[in-house]
Amino acid sequence: MQLYKNQQLKVHNSLSGKKEPFEPINEGHIGMYVCGPTVYSNVHLGNCRTFMSFDMIFRYFKHLGYKVRYVRNITDAGHLENDADEGEDKIAKKAKLEQIEPMEVVQRYTVDFHNTLQQFNFLPPSIEPTATGHIIEQIEIIKEIIDNGFAYEINGSVYFDVIKFNETNDYGKLSGRKLEDMIANTRELTAQSEKRNPQDFALWKKAEPQHIMRWPSPWGDGFPGWHLECTAMSTKYLGETFDIHGGGMDLKFPHHECEIAQSEASSGKSPVKYWLHANMLTLNGKKMSKSTGNNIYPSEIITGENDILSKAYSASVVRFFMMQAHYTSILDLSDEALLASEKGYYRLMDGMDNVSKLNTGASSDFDVKSWLQKCYDAMNDDFNTPILISQLFEAVKHINLIKEGKESITEADKTLLQNTMTTFVHEILGIENQAAAEDNSQTLSGVVELLIGLRNEARSNKDFATSDKIRDELIALGIQLKDGKDGTTFSLK
Repeated sequence: MQLYKNQQLKVHNSLSGKKEPFEPINEGHIGMYVCGPTVYSNVHLGNCRTFMSFDMIFRYFKHLGYKVRYVRNITDAGHLENDADEGEDKIAKKAKLEQIEPMEVVQRYTVDFHNTLQQFNFLPPSIEPTATGHIIEQIEIIKEIIDNGFAYEINGSVYFDVIKFNETNDYGKLSGRKLEDMIANTRELTAQSEKRNPQDFALWKKAEPQHIMRWPSPWGDGFPGWHLECTAMSTKYLGETFDIHGGGMDLKFPHHECEIAQSEASSGKSPVKYWLHANMLTLNGKKMSKSTGNNIYPSEIITGENDILSKAYSASVVRFFMMQAHYTSILDLSDEALLASEKGYYRLMDGMDNVSKLNTGASSDFDVKSWLQKCYDAMNDDFNTPILISQLFEAVKHINLIKEGKESITEADKTLLQNTMTTFVHEILGIENQAAAEDNSQTLSGVVELLIGLRNEARSNKDFATSDKIRDELIALGIQLKDGKDGTTFSLK
């Protein structure tokens, strides 16, 4: 269904600094690119929030009936420490520290990234390209930028000429910075750098003898600049101009600013129609930082193995907590905030469970159709999930009144209410009913333990045919029994 034809969505475009009606370049189709992780460590909770915001946006577009190509990359080379043009590659540094191959680092943390996102019920992107898989495309873009006069080669490295570019273009338009102010605020680095100007950034860096990750190029062995990778991968899969580019607020400058410059310098076209930026996550009112210890990983919240929170919280509760804030707002994580979200989450799940049990009557006191449009109005207002959640709790209030016999609802409205709650909670917000999953898990455990007891009884009666049958049929269902000195245990294959 093409619901988008009946819903007017507005998005906050960082390029203009205001909300704009969303009109894709090609009707019914959306191209969306989001900067993915640099896979040199476990995924950071703040990054998780950013990816969760765009997962929600992806889900809503799909719900509206758009055909979405969602590209989220993996940076597996070229991202230097402190997001700089000098120093060590983050992945190569980790590889040296652990005395393993860089691609072992990449594989380990890519798997961790996927596992973490799966726990939080993310949909996979349409395409997940890697930087190392697109070296040729990056080299071709550099050639175009050089040919157009906006880059220069020196000692085997290639740099983007920001001052030359700014003569005919506007470098700084996304972040609202002026090049003159940047120049005035930059210390004199000419003596220490081969760049013509401190503002210039690397498109290709010469690999020193000790540099592990390197590729041949027209300028000698080297590796691509971090900003260039996203330009190459986004335009390859979405075209020279596409609908949405997303990422964290911290990437607006210099990363996204440089992406715009690279695209305009190579193709002559502005690459993105709508720039969307998710805001940061703080912890107990302070910036999250590994160096200060004010940091927590997603897995530590779920297991409860940390010194910051009083207990473990399920992935569904954490996702619900994050959806309670607008994606452009700073969100502070604390034990108190998670405890409050947990209560709200269970209240919402209880409300959803109760809909199917409601008795129906000849009329409805709750105007479900009007409420449904309010849910859409919230999402159409730049994906306003906090307002949507307040509407969901408005429904829960009426569900409880109907359950108590203080209000009534027709069969048709009950069906519409149930479908709408399921759509917005599970399909769009991506919040699973963890309580139901836990109940199902306990039920499964009870059934398997019962069968283990029957099998033990059969074995003690030397009825090995029945014993083997129970074991084999459980294996066929993906349940593995293990007999040990302390009894029989089971695991899911």
